[in-house]
Amino acid sequence: MSETTGASYAAAGVDIEAGDRAVELMKEWVKKTQRPEVAGLGGLGGFAGLFDASALKRYERPLLASATDGVGTKVDLARQMGVYDTIGHDLVGMVVDDLVVCGAEPLFMTDYICVGKVHPERVAAIVKGIAEGCVLAGCALVGGETAEHPGLLGPDDFDVAGAGTGVVEADRLLGPDRIRKGDAVIAMASSGLHSNGYSLVRHVVFDRAGWSLDREVEEFGRTLGEELLEPTRIYSLDCLALTRTTEVHGFSHVTGGGLANNLARVIPDGLHATVDRSTWTPGAVFDLVGKAGQVEQLELEKTLNMGVGMIAIVPADSVDAALTTLADRGVDSWVAGEITDRGDHTTGAELTGAYAR
Repeated sequence: MSETTGASYAAAGVDIEAGDRAVELMKEWVKKTQRPEVAGLGGLGGFAGLFDASALKRYERPLLASATDGVGTKVDLARQMGVYDTIGHDLVGMVVDDLVVCGAEPLFMTDYICVGKVHPERVAAIVKGIAEGCVLAGCALVGGETAEHPGLLGPDDFDVAGAGTGVVEADRLLGPDRIRKGDAVIAMASSGLHSNGYSLVRHVVFDRAGWSLDREVEEFGRTLGEELLEPTRIYSLDCLALTRTTEVHGFSHVTGGGLANNLARVIPDGLHATVDRSTWTPGAVFDLVGKAGQVEQLELEKTLNMGVGMIAIVPADSVDAALTTLADRGVDSWVAGEITDRGDHTTGAELTGAYAR
């Protein structure tokens, strides 16, 4: 009679010890994100993250805001390049900059990392990036989950997602009801592609152009891979600074769908936002994707941010103060358009003119 060995979790491909090692490696980074409301409350490794809600007592009527998102197929570029400590910035930016659109201050985030095989140092590098992003956003990373899915994902495959919670005073809530005719549309420059449209970008540069990630691109002054992995800019503290220094009627986070479609989401019925393309020049990466893939301009504009990552809508008499605040914070910004009557327009926002060259 032959001997048989019983099944085990490890034999099925799940390494609990590696997961424990990953948690130990990430603790120092998570600690850097602590806000006063989470200090001393449990710690990494518990079953739930804790936040001291008594801090909300200073609000008359606190409204909690929540958002969740991922990074999309940009994670595959990180995997191919073996660079894991920047993708977390993208994740945080995609979540907290959705929260701040309604005027909410991001309070805390949780993350979910799904891998084919736990490589402790790799998981810790991903969490390091998330933690650094949380510091830039002013929020705490209170917990998360690392899941190992052998058989569903390859040993080097992974995906990340996150959820965030913020708070805004009820009478400070931003939304379409605040937008007025005559308001100015202020554009804030993106750091590049951010985390949208990478299925199109990957199709263009790999399938159509046949380029490799280590290709040196003169227009970028670095390799293609380095350009494509440029982290998403995190605007939350910049936007909150605007709400403290001047009157703001609304924000729009430019993500999937492009500038016009995302701006239209915050424009009320009866009004229209016009954005003048001639007020800026999109970065070289947008031109490259368009030319290499023979992508029509309108297709580019409904997929990519075209150099604008966040929009602020302010009264005309608040423009100078808004631009000064953003400049002081190192954010390139400019007046890109205005709010007018809807008239015969069928959409809430449109781009006009030609890009500056």
